[in-house]
Amino acid sequence: MFDIKKQCYLLVINLSQWLSQAKKCFFLPLIHYKKNIVLPPTLTKCRRREANSAIEFTDVIEYIFIMKKLPIGISTLRDIIDGGYVYVDKTFHALKLISEGKYYFLSRPRRFGKSLFLDTLKEIFYGNKELFKGLYIYDKYDFDKHPVIRISFNDGKFTYKETLTDSMFKILKLNEKNLGISCSETKYPSFCFEDLIIKAYEHYGKQVVILIDEYDKPILDNIENTEIAKEMREELKNFYSVIKGADEYIRFAFLTGVSKFSKVSLFSGLNNLNDITVDKNYATICGYTQNDLETSFAEHLRGQDFDKIREWYNGYSWLGDSVYNPFDILLFIQKGFVYDNYWFSTATPTFLLKLIEKNQYFLPNLENIVADSTLLDSFDVDNIRLETLMWQTGYLTISEYFEGAKGLKYRLALPNREVQISLFSHIANYITKNYQSELEQENIYSALVSFDFDKLEQNIKALFASIPYNLFTNNRMHEYEGYYVSVFYAYLKALGIKIIAEDVTNKGRIDLTLNLPNAIYVIEFKTDGRDALSQIKSKNYHEKYLSENKPIYLIGIEFDTAERNISNIAWEKVK
Repeated sequence: MFDIKKQCYLLVINLSQWLSQAKKCFFLPLIHYKKNIVLPPTLTKCRRREANSAIEFTDVIEYIFIMKKLPIGISTLRDIIDGGYVYVDKTFHALKLISEGKYYFLSRPRRFGKSLFLDTLKEIFYGNKELFKGLYIYDKYDFDKHPVIRISFNDGKFTYKETLTDSMFKILKLNEKNLGISCSETKYPSFCFEDLIIKAYEHYGKQVVILIDEYDKPILDNIENTEIAKEMREELKNFYSVIKGADEYIRFAFLTGVSKFSKVSLFSGLNNLNDITVDKNYATICGYTQNDLETSFAEHLRGQDFDKIREWYNGYSWLGDSVYNPFDILLFIQKGFVYDNYWFSTATPTFLLKLIEKNQYFLPNLENIVADSTLLDSFDVDNIRLETLMWQTGYLTISEYFEGAKGLKYRLALPNREVQISLFSHIANYITKNYQSELEQENIYSALVSFDFDKLEQNIKALFASIPYNLFTNNRMHEYEGYYVSVFYAYLKALGIKIIAEDVTNKGRIDLTLNLPNAIYVIEFKTDGRDALSQIKSKNYHEKYLSENKPIYLIGIEFDTAERNISNIAWEKVK
């Protein structure tokens, strides 16, 4: 007579032996039995019938998923696959690139998985088919081997031209060693690079694959020193121009980095690159999609609020589905689901902050940026626009696009809550030189949600009073209404409040509209005796929000430029 209990017991006893023979199976079955059940592919791969055993893995319908490890900081595909780490399959994109073209360029912000994608391409061209078992590309590509030249400027800091030259030669020497060939040119890196491509082609009888990571880092390391940055640019231009001249020897070339320099400035000798930075087909080539979180990380995120995770960390978009920064998600899980600024904290945007201060940028304008491809592509050391820098570095993203009279237009916006809170905290502190303002900020928020206008006025005054006096003596920012609006806007944005700047109505523009959970605030700012509240009332700005099921408060805030602080706050409830 068939003994189900005994058979299930034997199945569990032998589980460790079975798993050691099928290392890619990460399922532990429970003692449970039922016939004719189809299990997930990962589990059915582990089916095994032992001698004298009446049970197969397909008979098990309840199981515990042994969670794969988190690939924090790992950008080597083999380490991820062999080490039992989560891998989000990007080989669909890799196959499309390899099959449809030859020269590509991709720009993405830091820590988006660019290096891992390049390593994936490397393994494909190495012909390591077994590494891709179970992945999209496995049975769709012939894995023909090619010599690969891998160049990365990710390591070290490039402070002057000689540092870059030395680094180029070291990188080329490492490639010589890996390829088993020698470069006879030793005077200029570009000459050696060209020699290496030709010799690799002749030695292996196959066209060469060129993969370049962080192509722009030597320039970005010197972005505040224009002359050195220009030297780096010219050296890199000479180096990369080799690729176009060696076309007959090249099978595939892929360059990636953070910034997107104009072809005129850096790629004038390499104008045959297909730029896939803003391309619907490759929008998810880097980063995690919502589907990735709900499948690859389903067990890691069991019981978590996916809507809140999306609000905090999703939103990066390049025309297609929006994505998460992988570093955010991996750290969010590893740190026990604490919402924090994981990606933002990996680098302080010092140059961006200096640019905002230098140009006296009106911060609410960040809510109303409409750009064309020229602005998105206009990054160069001679002319750095704040909007371009913020988009390319990930602090702004494409929220929508539409057809304009002269081609596509892109509306840019902050991607998510993490960037909003972290970026505006840094901006507010930097433009006021006040790094101890958390208490006033929290008190302002508390006053708003409790409708305590005396407390609101007290803490706004305390906030502006805490700005160092020498900040005003060194410039004339305090004479401009926009400065006070920018400071107030930045502090409230840093609290995560939903703010609409330059809010358009049929009667004009509202300076700021705050949409809190329990109220709407319509705010106008004026300087030196001009009545702010009267303008709100005369223009009936609040009518736009009468249909909202919330109380509406009108607040007029007046600044005294001589005293460098608020002179009056007037308010009125209209609903």
